[in-house]
Amino acid sequence: MPALSSVCVFCGSNGGADPVYLETAGAVGRGLAERGLRLVYGGGKVGMMGAVADGALDAGGDVVGVIPQQIFDLEIGHEGLADLRVVGSMHERKALMADLSDAFVALPGGIGTFEELFEVFTWAQLGLHRKPLGLLDIAGYYAPLEAMLDHAVEQRFLRPQTRAMLVRDDSLDGLLGRFDGWEAPGLPRWLDRDAT
Repeated sequence: MPALSSVCVFCGSNGGADPVYLETAGAVGRGLAERGLRLVYGGGKVGMMGAVADGALDAGGDVVGVIPQQIFDLEIGHEGLADLRVVGSMHERKALMADLSDAFVALPGGIGTFEELFEVFTWAQLGLHRKPLGLLDIAGYYAPLEAMLDHAVEQRFLRPQTRAMLVRDDSLDGLLGRFDGWEAPGLPRWLDRDAT
């Protein structure tokens, strides 16, 4: 896998119940910036999204926000970004974020975070990209999701090789280390993304 230069972070527009979520989101932004990695994220100024962006900006990092016009119009776009891209739809947002990124990290979030994560996970399964993806598991947030994925493997709805594509760690250092050794499994390419 080529060296990373840009990491997409999926995360919530809320801060969550435990202050450790926001603290860690800020630390992730700082950590990416300190490593010279560009942050690509959903463009918001609130919740986990705002914290990860502010952490990167405070550390002098390069940040690209991608936000749909409909959400931008609600005045939650991050005005502090030098590169805030306003797009026409959620579909355009996800495609552009994927195109701009070399890897994907999911911090805690809700249904939008899950949807973004599972879309790029599905694209990886279909062979539409060969980029690492992982869960940054803050305070065990993703343990139930991991159990569900393992259950899907046990019930033969998910191939073990596909399950192995989504790695997990409880620290940014650990997760990026797992990305260093990440290789896309030798699954057949099913589709071109333009055909989906």
